[in-house]
Amino acid sequence: MNGLNLSGRPEDTRVVVAMSGGVDSSVVAAMLKRDGYDVVGLTLQLYDHGEAVHRAGACCAGQDIHDARRVADKIGIPHYVLDYESRFREDVIERFADSYLAGETPVPCIDCNKKIKFRDLLATARDLGAAALATGHYVASRALPGGGRGLFRAADPDKDQSYFLYGTTSEQLDLLRFPLGELPKSETRAIAHELGLSVADKSDSQDICFVPSGKYTDVIERLRPEAANAGDIVHLDGRVLGRHNGIIHYTVGQRRGLGVAASEALYVVRLDAGAARVIVGPREALETRIVHLRDINWLGTMPLADADGLPIAVRVRSTRPPQPAILHVQDGNVMVELPDGEFGVSPGQACVFYASTDIRSQVLGGGSIVAPQSGIMNEKWAANYQLGLSA
Repeated sequence: MNGLNLSGRPEDTRVVVAMSGGVDSSVVAAMLKRDGYDVVGLTLQLYDHGEAVHRAGACCAGQDIHDARRVADKIGIPHYVLDYESRFREDVIERFADSYLAGETPVPCIDCNKKIKFRDLLATARDLGAAALATGHYVASRALPGGGRGLFRAADPDKDQSYFLYGTTSEQLDLLRFPLGELPKSETRAIAHELGLSVADKSDSQDICFVPSGKYTDVIERLRPEAANAGDIVHLDGRVLGRHNGIIHYTVGQRRGLGVAASEALYVVRLDAGAARVIVGPREALETRIVHLRDINWLGTMPLADADGLPIAVRVRSTRPPQPAILHVQDGNVMVELPDGEFGVSPGQACVFYASTDIRSQVLGGGSIVAPQSGIMNEKWAANYQLGLSA
């Protein structure tokens, strides 16, 4: 298969495939088997909420495990299911709930990839003597001129998953392979039909996999009952406009469903978890030009400390294309400057670095967005808010 870049004959080369039960990972396993590799399929059981097992768009639960097993049987490879429910709960679900409680908007898929799928699956793949761990992610991995491998955006921009994989380390990339990174999704489904896979027309996974109802607040309130504590909805000028029944029901940038009457369009500009306040204001208060970051994963070829002032491109949400930015690294602190500004930047989301805005550009890493010291992303409106509180 193109892009694996493995030494030795395929029949002497073991590749472990992370099989989620969906069409993408099933095609990867089937293509590798067809090309003569010694393929082993691994599926993680991450949760089981009963009603979620058969929910369309879920993954890593009962029906998906059954689908992965059926594909493995058809193509003639060994298949194993690993029970990672306790690890997933601790490293992903619990962190997800705590992040919302702190007034953030987390991306649990990023934690899952970093702490479960790649960390633990790679360890298992090594134990099985595999030369590579292959997945069905839409992202590309290529050899770099100076040695090692780099992470790149996928050929299909509508399916590119590089935003969710920025936390992959250089060491992990040496063993990881993403065979679908050069294919459009339509071709993946065509291959699935050609190979006669039962999951060829299966719907893509969507939303948050461990939220059976599609309503994340139900999960948070079950895990953290205190998350439903009521508080004030406060305008940036200090006026109390109403009450809310828990900050977990709000996200930065939200306009609809605020539950307050006003003569102007209002947006959530900050969630003050300590005071249980939802702070609202006009859209211009959401504009951000400086984004502060923590927990940096750096994939660039130069040391991070030498990258101060480096022109890059960034995505602050998975649904946004990369935009020009400047990386700043000072005294161990990392932030990015957005010359064109951005609206609705939310703490807890990821800011992912790219070498350029090009559709196939290299991923240089990224980090988690944190609120600046003032607590509000726009400094002008932060000052107004402080004046309003003291009035």
